[in-house]
Amino acid sequence: MSHLLVTGGAGFIGSNFVHHVIAHTDHTVTVLDKLTYAGNEASLAGLPEDRVSLVVGDIADAELVDGLFEEADAVVHYAAESHNDNSLHDPRPFLDTNIIGTYTLLEAARRHDTRLHHISTDEVYGDLELDDPARFTEHTPYNPSSPYSSTKAGSDLLVRAWVRSFGVRATISNCSNNYGPYQHVEKFIPRQITNVIRGIRPKLYGKGENVRDWIHADDHSSAVLTILERGEIGETYLIGADGEKDNKTVVELILQLMGQSPDAYDHVTDRAGHDLRYAIDSTKLRTELGWTPTYQDFEAGLAATIEWYRGNEAWWAPAKDGVEAFYASKGQ
Repeated sequence: MSHLLVTGGAGFIGSNFVHHVIAHTDHTVTVLDKLTYAGNEASLAGLPEDRVSLVVGDIADAELVDGLFEEADAVVHYAAESHNDNSLHDPRPFLDTNIIGTYTLLEAARRHDTRLHHISTDEVYGDLELDDPARFTEHTPYNPSSPYSSTKAGSDLLVRAWVRSFGVRATISNCSNNYGPYQHVEKFIPRQITNVIRGIRPKLYGKGENVRDWIHADDHSSAVLTILERGEIGETYLIGADGEKDNKTVVELILQLMGQSPDAYDHVTDRAGHDLRYAIDSTKLRTELGWTPTYQDFEAGLAATIEWYRGNEAWWAPAKDGVEAFYASKGQ
């Protein structure tokens, strides 16, 4: 049994990882989360109190971080500001958390010689043309296009530098777009699902041609656990489930699965600098570490996600009105 420290473990993919660890290992987990609007203590509800504890705090708090690293066998770093629209509105928190916060963790890992896995995004690679057969690999040059993706790219480079310069025992994973339980209603899929539940027409940026490579959060969790257990120090692994879908197709599928007309949505003003297409080649992870996704049928995974939001309105309802008011003010 190991003691894991999970930063951002009350957020969307972080909480899914904590649930996965508790279900599939005998590890104990300490969650460090600032509980900003994107973190929710309720996402950890029902987990065994003798195996999961929550510390409310900032990853940029060096004294707090140092004490937690002293007790941890390994650290999985999910904590990040992660919403593109928010980064365009106010970039500063993205610098504070994604750059300074990651630096603080790396220095603690250096002092304590603690195994660290850093969670990143495929958005650091920029975007691909819609008709380009290529997919991102571990060798794709970085080309971020927003304050969010550029600060995540910067955090990745810090990890690589601390591995090479100081011998920090770290790995990196860059994952495609996640969907599943516990995702904040500001995000694309849960926003549309909860709109339909509330009787609001879903909203589609521009023409909806932008393509994302979707992966269920539980598959992301199993991949991260695999890398933590078997990944080679200093290496980067791309996580994807071959789930490319354009946004128009996703909205129409949500409506169809929820018993609505597939054209019952509105086109709204497109996001500034909206990346065209992301696509992940996860060959290295699959061949070298033997990982495979469980949710290979996107429609089935999406249907299960819809049922989760239908059954957990008390979890998402407190944030819904504020999110819709914010987007309405921007014509989106």
